Amino acid sequence: MLRIEGLNCFYGNVQVLRDFALELKQGEVLCLLGRNGAGKTTLLKAIMGLVRPRSGRVVLDGTDLAALPAHAVPKQGIGYCPQGRRLFSDLTVEENLQVGLMTRNRGPETLGRVLGLFPVLQQRMRQRAGTLSGGEQQMLATARALCLEPKALLLDEPTEGLMPSAIATILNTVKQLKSQGVATILVEQRVEAALSVADRILFIENGRSCDIATPDMLRADPRLLHHYVGVGLRREKMGVQTS
Repeated sequence: MLRIEGLNCFYGNVQVLRDFALELKQGEVLCLLGRNGAGKTTLLKAIMGLVRPRSGRVVLDGTDLAALPAHAVPKQGIGYCPQGRRLFSDLTVEENLQVGLMTRNRGPETLGRVLGLFPVLQQRMRQRAGTLSGGEQQMLATARALCLEPKALLLDEPTEGLMPSAIATILNTVKQLKSQGVATILVEQRVEAALSVADRILFIENGRSCDIATPDMLRADPRLLHHYVGVGLRREKMGVQTS
């Protein structure tokens, strides 16, 4: 469904992604793990057209996204929740969701399905986004992306700074989307949380796509985690219990 081939991206003269490659299948959850600065966020920005590659291809169902202007990428069916959420803080919850709906001309039926995933937002529709709690803001950012009815969803550190209940809600949403055929690329620093939802883990080092493993493989042998992330497996207290 989504295929990246030979992607090379720079910030000025500094190369960040080097011949990067990955393949994302329909309904798959692919987690990207690597140290800070490895290139995870840059990869998501490159998919969205926010960082223009010097070379390489980003192909979604036969369309090369790298050849499109950034504003045209979401219209192809890519939803994006950047790190830090990037909501329109002075707009209401409803107005933020309408921005998502307008991107691909979706209407009340889509909005109803999205609010079914995040019932708390139904109670906050008239509230300004900037006054929501951190967990509610992350739910809104995710909901706004889902208003596109995306084929693929990009989540950059969605559990950062959240309480356990909000983390569980986000992870459970990823699982529900998987059952609906939505593919997800997840950048997540909470290793156990990532393993609880991922089908595959792709390790990134110095801007290169390296080893790929399944959660079961990493639980049986965590050496790749030690090598690429510098941590072992532990039972994290926040957000790993999902239904």
